[in-house]
Amino acid sequence: MFCRLDNSDQTLQWVCGYPLSIFFIVVNEFCERFSYYGMRAVLVLYFRYFLKWDDDLATSIYHTFVALCYLTPILGAIVADSWLGKFKTIVYLSIVYTLGQVVMAVSAIHDLTDTDMDGVPNNMVVHVALSMTGLLLIALGTGGIKPCVAAFGGDQFEDHQEKQRSTFFSIFYLSINAGSLLSTIITPILRAQECGIHSQQKCYPLAFGVPAALMVVALIVFISGSSMYTKTAPKGNIMLEVCKCIGFAIHNRFRHRSKKFPKREHWMDWADEKYDKLLVAQVKMVLKVLFLYIPLPMFWTLFDQQGSRWTLQATTMDGDFTVNPILILIMVPVMDSVIYPLIKKCHLNFTPLKRMTVGMFVAAMAFVAAALLQLQIDFRITNTGGQSCLYNKQMGFGSSFTFVIPSTFDIQSSNAVEDIKPNTIHMGWQIPQYFLMTSGEVVFSVTGLEFSYSQAPSNMKSVLQAGWLLTVAVGNIIVLIVAEAAQLPDQWAEYILFASLLVLVCIIFGIMSYFYTYTDPAEIEARFALPEYDPEEKKKKKDSIVMEWKDSLKRKVSGSRKRSNSSKGSDKQDNDELKQSRM
Repeated sequence: MFCRLDNSDQTLQWVCGYPLSIFFIVVNEFCERFSYYGMRAVLVLYFRYFLKWDDDLATSIYHTFVALCYLTPILGAIVADSWLGKFKTIVYLSIVYTLGQVVMAVSAIHDLTDTDMDGVPNNMVVHVALSMTGLLLIALGTGGIKPCVAAFGGDQFEDHQEKQRSTFFSIFYLSINAGSLLSTIITPILRAQECGIHSQQKCYPLAFGVPAALMVVALIVFISGSSMYTKTAPKGNIMLEVCKCIGFAIHNRFRHRSKKFPKREHWMDWADEKYDKLLVAQVKMVLKVLFLYIPLPMFWTLFDQQGSRWTLQATTMDGDFTVNPILILIMVPVMDSVIYPLIKKCHLNFTPLKRMTVGMFVAAMAFVAAALLQLQIDFRITNTGGQSCLYNKQMGFGSSFTFVIPSTFDIQSSNAVEDIKPNTIHMGWQIPQYFLMTSGEVVFSVTGLEFSYSQAPSNMKSVLQAGWLLTVAVGNIIVLIVAEAAQLPDQWAEYILFASLLVLVCIIFGIMSYFYTYTDPAEIEARFALPEYDPEEKKKKKDSIVMEWKDSLKRKVSGSRKRSNSSKGSDKQDNDELKQSRM
């Protein structure tokens, strides 16, 4: 059922109580997530097998890119709230995003610099430069629009449409998972195809080209709904206001560091001279949650290695499958509908922070499982040396043969000794570690977002969202630091190292959670809505007190004068009586 409602100078279309504009936003998000996760699914393989980088360099560049994707949302939020507004920010950065995906697809064309037509690029510098440029543009685009799209969708609803808005967010996040699931299945298949002009190679241009095409579709679909959107003008960035408030408090405290100045209950109270008490109280609540965020990057350090180390681990195994997105779609409803209700029936106080602690521990166990699997993949052989010659033989992946080469170079099948059988360990053995990691993600990530939302002031939920995304960026930076600093020769040992670090952080976070006191931001904000916290009301009350004091003072002065006149009159009467008596 369609209806039209006039809203200022634009006409909004509604379908069954929902603005038609949200369908453009949902389709846009599906295509954008397909584009991002599809490209990311084969990125580390592109580094390893096209650019010919080793595992460590491929992992480092991969995590640097992911870190950038989660640092740029802060920039996008500031631009949208302070200058361009959400709509223009999404459009402009989506164009940048699309260009980045196209550049990535072009960088993967091996014929681009294959001048001698032997199937090998002759100028790898060109391919590296193009791919790095493309990734930089993608990081700016996907990160910049990340804090804007969901919020822009929420702007399409009116204040009384809380139920419809909630349903929209559920559909919105479902589109994210659907785009991720389909892309991580399709793009590896596209990569496995062979393509090329002069020679046939793994088709990375197709694997990157389809995500680029989906990003073009996302941009066109989003712009198509322009006339139907409710576009709010930028109202100033609360993130900048929070930073200024914190900066002033620190500066003011430093100026009054002498002992002659009385201490204040909280160091943020030093901002009272310039900022409203409500804002100061809200900043206190935000800082309280951000303090808990300090240990969280370690979880993302392990989680995001699914796209790097675990992907490279899978290349040494037999088979082909995609399991993480499927497990996410299964585990979320199972946790909400089965696990949590059972825990509640057992009368266990499974608070959000306890859930997050358990999620971190489960993720650590996932890396223990990965280490055990890696031990099964690695074999140890002794190189006997000797001469070699050109000999073609079909071998299974991961196998090793010793050839006895006579001086006549008459190699028979009996001359070959199989030292290691072909690798028959199937990728299915990765399911336990993926299951543990996905379980940890559902318990940790979903609960963390819910906790952050519940503990955030009404106008600062975007600040905590930016803080949450920042933990993901820091987590990917930690991968680079630990992997480079440790320099462990065995991959299984590196897995155990990361698992141990997360267990340690898990203990620290558990202790911090124990001392955390849950707050109700709405209740705290309501206190400051009372008249005694309203600056205008306080001024009126002060003026009223001053007027009452002045009136009281006037009455006292008037009463004193009357008593003085009365006293003078009485003295005159006494004098007259005295005179008469004398006469």
